Amino acid sequence: MSKDCGNHGGGKEATVRRICAAVIAFILIALITIFLVWVILRPTKPRFVLQDATVYAFNLSQPNLLTSNFQVTLASRNPNSKIGIYYDRLHVYATYRNQQITLRTAIPPTYQGHKDDDVWSPFVYGTAVPIAPYNSVALGEEQGRGFVQLLIRADGRVRWKVGTLITGKYHIHVRCPAYINLGNKAAGVLVGDNAVKYTLVTKCSVNV
Repeated sequence: MSKDCGNHGGGKEATVRRICAAVIAFILIALITIFLVWVILRPTKPRFVLQDATVYAFNLSQPNLLTSNFQVTLASRNPNSKIGIYYDRLHVYATYRNQQITLRTAIPPTYQGHKDDDVWSPFVYGTAVPIAPYNSVALGEEQGRGFVQLLIRADGRVRWKVGTLITGKYHIHVRCPAYINLGNKAAGVLVGDNAVKYTLVTKCSVNV
């Protein structure tokens, strides 16, 4: 009787080992396949361009409070011919000298196909945002000269789609310089009563 029980136990252990070996082999094959496809296709990161910015409000008041309201137009292109991009999360906001001056605005999740283009026009705004004193001084000086140098940022996560394979999530950071001529409304196009739309067409840096 004891011999039979020993045989049954050994059979179960062997079955478990075979299942574990099969699972490990499957995972290794899948990882190797993804790696080879990745190396062969060599995905290129998306390209972004800041096309324009419509300024509805930009007021610096004392003590060091900034109220701003923009609508920016971001164009994105997927340069890959065989790889799609899932934008699972993307938040757009404005900064001045590394200080965030607006709230983050979420872009709806989207899929960008091969060689596809997408255009987003989110509003970014901040009401009575406290600005560091040294940034307030610099911003006041720039306003006095007419030009204000901001940075439109987009941070989020993306996934790559190669055939039926979809990768894990990768961080994406987009940085778009925006030189806005607030001192000369004639440099833009009047929108409504007070807003001015400025054409920028600025290439953005992208890190993935």
